[in-house]
Amino acid sequence: MKTEREYREEIVHVGRMIWEKGWVAANDGNISVRLDQDRFLCTPTQVSKGMMKPEDLVVCDANGNKISGYKERTSEFMMHLTVYNLRPDIRAVVHAHPPVATGYATAGRSLNLALLPEVVIGLGCVPLADYGLPGTPELIKPMLPLIPKYEALLMGNHGAVCYGQDVYQAFFRMETVEHFARISLVAELLGGARVLPKEEVNKLLEARARYGVNTRGGLEAGCPLAAEEVGGQKIQVTREELIALVEEAVRARLSS
Repeated sequence: MKTEREYREEIVHVGRMIWEKGWVAANDGNISVRLDQDRFLCTPTQVSKGMMKPEDLVVCDANGNKISGYKERTSEFMMHLTVYNLRPDIRAVVHAHPPVATGYATAGRSLNLALLPEVVIGLGCVPLADYGLPGTPELIKPMLPLIPKYEALLMGNHGAVCYGQDVYQAFFRMETVEHFARISLVAELLGGARVLPKEEVNKLLEARARYGVNTRGGLEAGCPLAAEEVGGQKIQVTREELIALVEEAVRARLSS
């Protein structure tokens, strides 16, 4: 069992990595860890994640009230608390604004295509929760049906939130989300990604146990979307058949 000091040092370390990667600007983002059943350690408000010190962190109770700390807790701690209440298996939450993933969120698009084996195995997909005013219950409401089913979410016009067994797993899931978003964007710029077929997606989901992955994402229909669900049924024709179809269409046009 880790000491509270160790948890504080881990949060500070992850905060600095998030800041160094450019996933937050100014005082954006927040991180928390469950200390025990009734106590949580979280980042303070109005402090850069790259400049935190272990003593800056705040201990809160299960109702979101501050127990100790000389700074005020993050204004979005109730969102973290919602994750902990809906997912008793979760012990850490990381919220940030990674630029490409947040770009998808501001475009109203989820990261739900079956493109990368590692993402299918590790996350399934990353759905999008509709926009809600930060720091209010409206932020949390669109997330409620998604938190029990997925390990990472995009937040409409806001950012992303990931959670895990410890703060490093939550961080690595955020790293995967942003990496996936960057690759998805490049594929779109190159003319569109080639989505994996359903058969291959099922193989990857079945392989989770072999890789020691314990995650809920991908157990819902359409998470992720396979090729058959994206492009519809494909029809193959020979060159001669295509020419015949074009000639027939031209004749029909001329005779009309």
